[in-house]
Amino acid sequence: MRVKLLTTISFFTYQLSISQTEKLLKGKVIDQSFALKGVEVINKTALTSTRTNELGEFSILVNPKDSLFFFHKDYFMTRLKITQEKIAQNNIVIKMILKPEELDNVVVSRSVFNKSNIQNIANNREAVNEIKNRKQFDEVASKVNVYDGRIKNAINFSYPIFDKPKKKIEPRDDRFKKLLIASCPPDFFTKDLKIKPEEKEIFINFCDSDPNSKLLLEHPNVLEIMDFLYAKNEEFKKL
Repeated sequence: MRVKLLTTISFFTYQLSISQTEKLLKGKVIDQSFALKGVEVINKTALTSTRTNELGEFSILVNPKDSLFFFHKDYFMTRLKITQEKIAQNNIVIKMILKPEELDNVVVSRSVFNKSNIQNIANNREAVNEIKNRKQFDEVASKVNVYDGRIKNAINFSYPIFDKPKKKIEPRDDRFKKLLIASCPPDFFTKDLKIKPEEKEIFINFCDSDPNSKLLLEHPNVLEIMDFLYAKNEEFKKL
């Protein structure tokens, strides 16, 4: 009986000591200068939470070294480490950063912008104006007859007597390359043959120049292709 009494007294003493160290922290959550309503304020250490009201204000019990998290689906999560100074300061202000809005079906004609800054176009007035101006320029340029330097009624050097025989360009035979792509796993060259990604194209051309590659085209066999590539890889490394 005495042991149970001592345990009960110790428990209430511990709870009383905790309640005496806890302080009510008040604050406000804003976006730039606008108050944010409905932000989840979570005390991760004490496992308690609350929400901001219409004015962005909140109040929550904290201890020094507690961790507060501020969560809203449209904003980046913000973390705050509680110190004795912040508790003494009270009425703290938390600024949250809005997540960038993704743009769907954005079409930019002759734009100087790349993919890395497309997300900033919606918030960049100068960029939007530049796109409008460029579109207007394209529309005007398409209707204007620009002088191309040709002289009216001049000799037409495109007649056959002025034509020079053009060298016939043979289409490149890429059948062997297609055969390798169809027969080998995607990481076969880098993982099994230990070929650098930037040397893959060179190695394929090196193999294609071997007359035996044409025999593989006539009678394709995966095992024979692998044996051929391993043998050519040894030659390639000696170069």
